[in-house]
This record gives sequence, C-alpha cells and structure tokens, in this order.
Amino acid sequence: MTDELLVYGAYGYTGALVAEEAVENGLSPVLAGRTAQKVERQATDLGLDHRVFSLQHPQVVEKQVGDFSAVLNCAGPFSATARPMYSACLRTGTDYLDITGEIDVLEAIAERDRDAEEADVTLLPAVGFDVVPTDCLAGYLQTEMDSATRLTLAIDGLGTFSPGTAKSIVEGLSQSGAVRQDGELRTVPPAWKTRRLDFGQGPKPAVTIPWGDISTAYFTTGIPNVETYATVPGYVPEVMRKTRALMPVLGSRPVQRAMKGAIDVLVSGPTAEERAQSAARIWGEVEDDAGNRFSARMRTPDTYDLTARTAVESARRVVEGEVNSGFQTPSSAFGPEFALEFDGVEREDVREVSEVGASVPEE
Repeated sequence: MTDELLVYGAYGYTGALVAEEAVENGLSPVLAGRTAQKVERQATDLGLDHRVFSLQHPQVVEKQVGDFSAVLNCAGPFSATARPMYSACLRTGTDYLDITGEIDVLEAIAERDRDAEEADVTLLPAVGFDVVPTDCLAGYLQTEMDSATRLTLAIDGLGTFSPGTAKSIVEGLSQSGAVRQDGELRTVPPAWKTRRLDFGQGPKPAVTIPWGDISTAYFTTGIPNVETYATVPGYVPEVMRKTRALMPVLGSRPVQRAMKGAIDVLVSGPTAEERAQSAARIWGEVEDDAGNRFSARMRTPDTYDLTARTAVESARRVVEGEVNSGFQTPSSAFGPEFALEFDGVEREDVREVSEVGASVPEE
C-alpha cells in the first residue's frame, strides 16, 4: 500500500518546523533522514513513523521513496540532495517537492519537465520562503502588466539563519552573481548593481544577489529579464567588490569544510521568540519597453515559520492531486494569490518609482 507523504531531512532545523506544522494540520507524514538516532527520537516525540536512509545509493533511495505518493525534501544544501531524490522520484512515479532556493538546482529540475510529464510526476521545488512569496509577487506583477519585459524583485529582513541556510550561503561565497537577460542566465560579479528601494519604511540600499527567483520568476512569468536584490548595510557593496579576488579561495574544499564545520558548532537557528519578532518585506517591479512601470510590496511573517506553512500546504495539495504533472513553480501550481492565503502575508500596490543607485553595472 502506498503511503502519502515522506518528509526527508525532517530533523534539521527547517525540517523539524515542517514536521511539527504537518502534525498540527492533521497530517501524518513519515519522517526520514540519514541519522537513525535523530529521526527515531523525532518520530517518537511526534507519534509518527520513520525511515532511515542516505542518498548515496540510487537503488536504496528508489526503494524508499517508491512507497509514497510524494516526497518533501527539506535536507540542504540541495546542491547535494536534490538530484538523487528527484531522480528516484521520476523513476518510481513519486511526486517531488523541496524548499530550495538555489538557482542551479532549480534550473536542473526545470530541465526534467518533459521526463516528469511522461512519468506523470509533479516536480515542485522551492515551496518555502524562497520562493513562494516572491514567486507569487512576480506572478501578480505580470498579470498587472502583461507587456512587461523586465522584472526586479528585492527582499529586506533576512536577519535569521538556520544551519542549512548558512551552509548554502557559504557555498555561494565562491560563486558569481546571476541575472536573467533575454531569457538566458548570465553570470555577473557580486554586487553588480546597487539600488535604493523602499520596502515601506523608507529607502534602503540593496545589491544584486543570485536569488532563486532568477530561475523561478522566469518560468512563472515568461519575462525575459530578471534581477534580484537584497538589502545590505551601506558599506557592504564596496566590501563585496573589493573581496571578489577571494572567491576562488573561499570555494576551495578545505575552506568550505572549515566554514561548514564552524556552522555546525555555532549556528542553531532562531528561537521561537526570535521568529515571532521577525518579519520580511518584499518589493517588486515590472517594466515594459515603453517605460511603463508597476510596483508592489509584500510583508510576511518570519521566513522559517512561513516556510513551514507553505511547504506543508503545498505538499498536501500535491498529495491530493491538485497540481499538474511536470515542472511547476509555486505560482504556476497554485496561482499568484497563494501566498496571501497565509496569516500575516500582506500585499499593496506602490505608486512611487524606485531610486536607482549610482553604481554602473560592470561588464
């Protein structure tokens, strides 16, 4: 008999929030991970079944996921876990979801669209904070201006990090920035552009970052030019430019191993109290070739709390057969109003035009 949902990486920081949210919503997922002691303890505490397996052996992964209707992968960094998991899902006819925000991972999953359609499998990555609210905002902006050829998204308020998120950031230290130009991914230097953007509390400096929406927003909207930004203290853009020469060193195996080891020791993720006091703000703008612009803002609860809610609800809908097969983004699967279904998420149109920073993009 096929079970409904397997949550892999369930005892990690975000995975634990997802598992607890699922139980609170009346679901009974099977919890899984590679460390027996951790997943056994968690499953006992929550009154759930569990599985123990790593992703090193494809046949083992296939045997495990083949018993389920869908898998929700919460084990980061997804550069290491996504491919073995969604590949097994495609071979077993199991729907796949995850909470990644990594461009390379998203692009690789999108390339399996035809395979997924032929296997009648849903591939729905990025059902966490990155990128559910930003993707829904992108979809909304596109519906308001279907002539748009440029899309900009920006985030303010990423002040808390889990160990998995921190490790993904460490991996990104050795990578260049990225934008979408004329439908193609383009590599750009870190802090390639700066802008001053108003998220509702006055203008703040922001720099281009390789956010997952460089991938998902393009598939959601079809807009060929996409840039993503994050707010930073005023001194950071110059520091980022001056440290570009260190990228190869930061990407070396010994340095990466040392930094990730430090994260295991030092980073535990925000407490419930810290999450309760945390909020994120999103700004988005579309522009067409005639110079017409339309902007909107969103406010959301803490990124991890929202991730748990959106991931569980996405998985529930996939299990119940509400999502088409093939590669999907959150907005293409559920519509641009999906993010607004969650408590604490608000959206407003913006009339003023954003201020572009003085820096000139580097070729």
